[in-house]
Amino acid sequence: MPSASPGDGDLLRLDRQVCFALAVAARNVIALYRPLLEPMGLTHPQYLVLLALWERSPRSLGDLARELALDPGTLSPLLKRLEAAGLVDRRRVPGDERTMAVSLTDAGWALRARAEAIPAAIVDRLGMPLPELEELRTVLDRVIAASRG
Repeated sequence: MPSASPGDGDLLRLDRQVCFALAVAARNVIALYRPLLEPMGLTHPQYLVLLALWERSPRSLGDLARELALDPGTLSPLLKRLEAAGLVDRRRVPGDERTMAVSLTDAGWALRARAEAIPAAIVDRLGMPLPELEELRTVLDRVIAASRG
Protein backbone atom coordinates (compact mmCIF):
# COMPACT_ATOMS: atom_id res chain seq x y z
CA MET A 1 0.00 0.00 0.00
CA PRO A 2 1.52 3.37 -0.97
CA SER A 3 2.12 5.92 1.77
CA ALA A 4 0.92 9.50 1.46
CA SER A 5 3.44 12.30 1.60
CA PRO A 6 2.61 15.87 2.72
CA GLY A 7 2.61 17.32 -0.79
CA ASP A 8 0.87 14.48 -2.59
CA GLY A 9 -2.58 16.12 -2.64
CA ASP A 10 -4.27 13.29 -0.71
CA LEU A 11 -7.71 14.70 0.01
CA LEU A 12 -8.20 12.23 2.87
CA ARG A 13 -5.29 13.45 4.95
CA LEU A 14 -6.51 14.31 8.44
CA ASP A 15 -4.75 17.68 8.44
CA ARG A 16 -6.72 18.71 5.34
CA GLN A 17 -10.17 18.05 6.86
CA VAL A 18 -12.28 21.06 7.78
CA CYS A 19 -14.39 18.84 10.04
CA PHE A 20 -11.31 17.83 12.04
CA ALA A 21 -10.08 21.41 12.48
CA LEU A 22 -13.55 22.55 13.56
CA ALA A 23 -13.99 19.64 15.99
CA VAL A 24 -10.61 20.18 17.68
CA ALA A 25 -11.03 23.96 17.81
CA ALA A 26 -14.53 23.60 19.29
CA ARG A 27 -13.36 21.15 21.97
CA ASN A 28 -10.39 23.31 22.90
CA VAL A 29 -12.30 26.59 23.03
CA ILE A 30 -15.15 25.07 25.04
CA ALA A 31 -12.55 23.69 27.47
CA LEU A 32 -11.39 27.29 28.06
CA TYR A 33 -14.90 28.15 29.23
CA ARG A 34 -15.11 25.32 31.77
CA PRO A 35 -13.10 26.93 34.62
CA LEU A 36 -15.06 30.17 34.14
CA LEU A 37 -18.47 28.49 34.12
CA GLU A 38 -17.98 25.87 36.84
CA PRO A 39 -17.96 28.42 39.71
CA MET A 40 -21.30 29.64 38.35
CA GLY A 41 -22.64 26.08 38.33
CA LEU A 42 -23.02 26.06 34.54
CA THR A 43 -22.04 23.85 31.66
CA HIS A 44 -21.24 25.40 28.29
CA PRO A 45 -24.59 24.38 26.73
CA GLN A 46 -26.42 25.90 29.72
CA TYR A 47 -24.38 29.08 29.28
CA LEU A 48 -25.51 29.27 25.64
CA VAL A 49 -29.15 28.95 26.73
CA LEU A 50 -28.68 31.77 29.23
CA LEU A 51 -26.99 33.97 26.60
CA ALA A 52 -30.06 33.60 24.38
CA LEU A 53 -32.41 34.33 27.28
CA TRP A 54 -30.39 37.37 28.38
CA GLU A 55 -31.05 38.75 24.89
CA ARG A 56 -34.80 38.09 25.13
CA SER A 57 -36.91 36.54 27.84
CA PRO A 58 -39.44 35.00 27.83
CA ARG A 59 -39.08 32.91 24.69
CA SER A 60 -40.94 29.93 23.40
CA LEU A 61 -39.16 26.59 23.52
CA GLY A 62 -39.31 26.41 19.72
CA ASP A 63 -37.83 29.89 19.29
CA LEU A 64 -35.05 29.10 21.73
CA ALA A 65 -34.30 25.79 19.98
CA ARG A 66 -34.07 27.57 16.60
CA GLU A 67 -31.83 30.31 18.00
CA LEU A 68 -29.46 27.76 19.52
CA ALA A 69 -29.66 25.37 16.54
CA LEU A 70 -30.75 22.57 18.88
CA ASP A 71 -33.48 19.99 18.66
CA PRO A 72 -36.20 20.73 21.27
CA GLY A 73 -35.58 17.23 22.66
CA THR A 74 -31.95 18.17 23.32
CA LEU A 75 -32.89 21.55 24.76
CA SER A 76 -35.52 20.28 27.20
CA PRO A 77 -33.09 18.49 29.57
CA LEU A 78 -30.88 21.60 29.63
CA LEU A 79 -33.87 23.70 30.60
CA LYS A 80 -34.93 21.22 33.28
CA ARG A 81 -31.47 21.47 34.88
CA LEU A 82 -31.52 25.28 34.67
CA GLU A 83 -35.00 25.27 36.21
CA ALA A 84 -33.84 22.96 39.03
CA ALA A 85 -30.99 25.42 39.66
CA GLY A 86 -33.55 28.22 39.96
CA LEU A 87 -32.30 30.13 36.90
CA VAL A 88 -35.24 29.68 34.51
CA ASP A 89 -38.94 29.08 34.68
CA ARG A 90 -40.89 27.00 32.15
CA ARG A 91 -44.63 27.49 31.79
CA ARG A 92 -47.31 26.68 29.27
CA VAL A 93 -48.57 29.73 27.43
CA PRO A 94 -52.13 30.57 28.51
CA GLY A 95 -54.48 29.96 25.61
CA ASP A 96 -51.90 27.80 23.79
CA GLU A 97 -51.12 24.76 25.91
CA ARG A 98 -48.83 23.38 23.18
CA THR A 99 -46.37 26.26 23.58
CA MET A 100 -43.84 26.30 26.41
CA ALA A 101 -42.55 29.72 27.46
CA VAL A 102 -39.09 29.90 29.01
CA SER A 103 -38.17 32.91 31.10
CA LEU A 104 -35.35 33.89 33.40
CA THR A 105 -35.88 34.05 37.14
CA ASP A 106 -34.40 36.85 39.21
CA ALA A 107 -31.45 34.54 39.94
CA GLY A 108 -31.02 33.94 36.19
CA TRP A 109 -30.94 37.66 35.52
CA ALA A 110 -28.53 38.22 38.42
CA LEU A 111 -26.09 35.66 37.00
CA ARG A 112 -25.66 37.89 33.94
CA ALA A 113 -23.53 40.34 35.93
CA ARG A 114 -21.05 37.55 36.76
CA ALA A 115 -21.05 36.33 33.15
CA GLU A 116 -20.09 39.73 31.74
CA ALA A 117 -16.42 38.97 32.48
CA ILE A 118 -16.40 35.76 30.43
CA PRO A 119 -15.93 37.12 26.87
CA ALA A 120 -12.86 39.18 27.82
CA ALA A 121 -11.43 36.25 29.78
CA ILE A 122 -11.81 33.97 26.75
CA VAL A 123 -10.14 36.50 24.44
CA ASP A 124 -7.31 36.76 26.97
CA ARG A 125 -6.96 32.96 27.27
CA LEU A 126 -6.88 32.54 23.51
CA GLY A 127 -4.19 35.20 23.19
CA MET A 128 -5.43 36.21 19.76
CA PRO A 129 -6.19 39.73 18.57
CA LEU A 130 -9.87 40.64 18.82
CA PRO A 131 -10.15 41.59 15.10
CA GLU A 132 -8.84 38.13 14.17
CA LEU A 133 -11.44 36.47 16.41
CA GLU A 134 -14.18 38.67 14.94
CA GLU A 135 -13.10 37.67 11.41
CA LEU A 136 -13.12 34.01 12.48
CA ARG A 137 -16.67 34.45 13.77
CA THR A 138 -17.69 35.97 10.42
CA VAL A 139 -16.18 33.05 8.50
CA LEU A 140 -17.83 30.52 10.83
CA ASP A 141 -21.19 32.25 10.33
CA ARG A 142 -20.71 31.71 6.57
CA VAL A 143 -19.80 28.06 7.13
CA ILE A 144 -22.91 27.58 9.28
CA ALA A 145 -25.12 29.20 6.63
CA ALA A 146 -23.54 27.15 3.83
CA SER A 147 -23.90 23.90 5.77
CA ARG A 148 -27.61 24.52 6.29
CA GLY A 149 -28.02 24.60 2.53
